[in-house]
Amino acid sequence: MANTAHLFRRQSSRDLIQQATVRSLDELELRELRSRLVRAENGNRNVVYGATNQAFISDDDPPMGRILDLGPSSAPPTAKVPPGRLPTQTSVIDAVVEESVVPERPEDERESWDSKWTFLLATIGYAVGLGNVWRFPYLAQKNGGGAFLVPYFVMLLIQGLPIFYLELAIGQRLRKGAIGVWHEVSAYLGGIGISSAFVSYIVALYYNTIIAWCLIYLLHSFESPLPWAECPKRLYSNFTYDIEPECVVSSPTKYYWYRQTLQASPSVNEPEDINYTVAIALITAWFLVYICMVQGITESSKIVYVTAIFPYVVLIIFFFRGITLKGASDGVAHLFTPRWEMILEPVVWLEAGTQIFFSLGLAFGGLIAFSSYNPANNNCYRDALVVSITNCSTSMFAGMVVFSVIGFKATSIFDSCVEERDTMLAANKTANLPVCDLQKELENSASGTGLAFIIFTEAINQFPMSQLWAVLFFLMLFTLGIDSQFGTLEGVTTSLVDMKLFPNLPKEVITGGLCLSCSILSMCFANGAGSYIFQLMDSFAGSYTLLIIAFFECISVSYIYGIKRFADDIELMTGSRPGLYWMLCWKYISPIAMITILTASFVELASKGSSYPGWNMLTGTTDSLEWPHWCIVVAILLVMVSILWIPGIAICRLCGINIIEDSEPAWFPSAELRDVHGIVPHEPTDIEISLFCIRPDGSEGLCCPTYGPREQPLDEDDEE
Repeated sequence: MANTAHLFRRQSSRDLIQQATVRSLDELELRELRSRLVRAENGNRNVVYGATNQAFISDDDPPMGRILDLGPSSAPPTAKVPPGRLPTQTSVIDAVVEESVVPERPEDERESWDSKWTFLLATIGYAVGLGNVWRFPYLAQKNGGGAFLVPYFVMLLIQGLPIFYLELAIGQRLRKGAIGVWHEVSAYLGGIGISSAFVSYIVALYYNTIIAWCLIYLLHSFESPLPWAECPKRLYSNFTYDIEPECVVSSPTKYYWYRQTLQASPSVNEPEDINYTVAIALITAWFLVYICMVQGITESSKIVYVTAIFPYVVLIIFFFRGITLKGASDGVAHLFTPRWEMILEPVVWLEAGTQIFFSLGLAFGGLIAFSSYNPANNNCYRDALVVSITNCSTSMFAGMVVFSVIGFKATSIFDSCVEERDTMLAANKTANLPVCDLQKELENSASGTGLAFIIFTEAINQFPMSQLWAVLFFLMLFTLGIDSQFGTLEGVTTSLVDMKLFPNLPKEVITGGLCLSCSILSMCFANGAGSYIFQLMDSFAGSYTLLIIAFFECISVSYIYGIKRFADDIELMTGSRPGLYWMLCWKYISPIAMITILTASFVELASKGSSYPGWNMLTGTTDSLEWPHWCIVVAILLVMVSILWIPGIAICRLCGINIIEDSEPAWFPSAELRDVHGIVPHEPTDIEISLFCIRPDGSEGLCCPTYGPREQPLDEDDEE
């Protein structure tokens, strides 16, 4: 009896030890999974943050030794039993820990961000660009002031945020560039990625021209006096001179921009001589882009911290300088005073949607490439909100800075006009009295390059220590432009690497080849008609094409990949399921908004035509000129060379021609993420079934919303 009791006690102790061991193993395994998935969020620089993190090894994947066929060397070493621990417990725990420490797959290695802050700053730098500084303020004051913010934020909610969220999520889930992502969604959709790569290449080609112009102005900002502060003198053969007549009829800033920097010809048909200054600046700009990108994403943190943060430092400095200037309040009030009648104009909504779309950098492939370097459990939803809100807040803050300076400039002109008028009245000269109108001067603000290189420089001329302010301003424009250029080119290079078009070439060589080819092609901007060719490409290559690509992205995710499947993936990655609003936007609202904007753009183009401002040397102003026929043909080719890849790849696939190689899907730790987040299979609600046509087997129909009672599966007893 005593032996039986003793055996029972031993058996009970063994059972208790086994139960405690199992519980400790479960806790240890869950703790290990969590540390593998989330430790990178804490900024541990000793752990790889992105795709090469061990968090990407899925429990659903076969053992690494069998995948790599490593042989006996892949077996884990024999573990030693620490004193005071049971052999069984030690071996099982060590097996759990060592199971997580597996060799990486050499052919699947991928660059990764070294920290979450690097990714956020790079994405913000990519999204926040020159358009935030010189396009948004102009559009706001032109389209109703404060009233423009209504369509602006509506378009942000129904178009900008949903597509931004979609691109971050799909890139993080499939862990490839744009071409690889859309080819994996469907072999017939790889053309979407190629189209994104082509339009990114074209936009990078002309976008870097702005950086070259900023370099020219930055270099001359160190001169005293500033070369655009006064008109130059013309020297004649008899050694006499007078002020340049062309500058007298225009202004020093206009003359320096059009005639000395651009050496602008009268029209696009007259390229005239080569502009060697711009040519050298273009080569320098492309060399700087290559130097910044050659190290790749893993080494870009130092550059990103400078290029993303420095513009905000300069904007803050200009803000405090601007609000202390006379007339600053008039400028800011002019920008944000609402003119509500403008909301009824369709063109206001069109321009608001276009500005939101392009300021966020959607459909270039850069966002997909950036997010593909993130760990699987990164909260892409939070990132989409942070970057989008930061982008729009920057636009409004930059608008205040710009119009505080414009208000100062307009007030200075108005005061000079009033003084001249008073002097003429005092002398009883009532004929040809000047008309002084402050509001007219405030409305006399240009958009784009004119705002930066003419209006703003004219205001800087009146600042004390104008050289310092000029250096800060053009250095800010340079950093704003170059980090947007990183994201644009990254979409191209990542796609080329994923396609394995040059399998034996390292990524830095591919990047160098891209920059070299762009540098050669960009010489078309280094002549008298270069600025007109720039406007042609900016008007057509970077507008309609991106809308079409983004439309197909929404259609691909919603109707081919599956909106339910996409929502399941996001729930795995972030731990929370996207709301009904986001799914409605992806499947219905955003595509309809893009089709509406695209249709309205074509209607406006057909009814009003398109023109460009040509420099008139006699009057010192710009005249609106119609594009010649060859420019229209070039514009159509620029659009077609990007868009035709979408149907072209699908047709080739149907004919059995595989332009894009099929590749294995990237690893995704679905089982680990499911355990860490405690996710159970989602049961579609009645409204989801009605809106998204989800069938009882979980598949989705390609149909419009259906309404009616949910079909309940019949039990066997009911069938009888």
